[in-house]
Amino acid sequence: MSSGLLALLAMIFTLILWAIYTYNSLISKQNDVKNIRSSVDVWLKKRYDLIPNLVLSVKEYMVFEKETLSKITELRSLAMSAKNGESFELNSEISSLLNGIKVAFENYPELKANENFLHLQKSLNEIEEQLSAARRAYNASVMIYNNYTQMLPSGLIANLFNFKKESFFEILSNERENPNVKDLFR
Repeated sequence: MSSGLLALLAMIFTLILWAIYTYNSLISKQNDVKNIRSSVDVWLKKRYDLIPNLVLSVKEYMVFEKETLSKITELRSLAMSAKNGESFELNSEISSLLNGIKVAFENYPELKANENFLHLQKSLNEIEEQLSAARRAYNASVMIYNNYTQMLPSGLIANLFNFKKESFFEILSNERENPNVKDLFR
């Protein structure tokens, strides 16, 4: 065999190895996104399980916030059956309403003294912190995956095998605005 043919075969073999390596890297990054998304779902499930208990313990005290409690319960049901994109929005709205309850409960001294409520509030705070960390990890994983699917040369393999861009967790546009503190104490 001539040296030119050997060089050509070596280049083709190298290109095939590169394509296989890139494809496997894409699969690995895609699986990382799915894995972290499932950990977010675990924390969301814990939050969903805690919400009915929180609503029940708060309901008797927070007469004026019944509409908020009803809305949280409704959003919980919707979020549990939602698809990824819808789920992100619904969970942002739940977070916003839960933060409102945390501020509103300050107006109820009997509730602040209720041991069950304090335990639920502490649990909710822990879940929210874990959920926040899981969302950050998810977004970091999505960024790595999306970069890999959109940049050259790995983007060529991604397009060839139809790898799709993933969505980030994003906050709702109204949460980007500074809150009016006066509204929180009404």
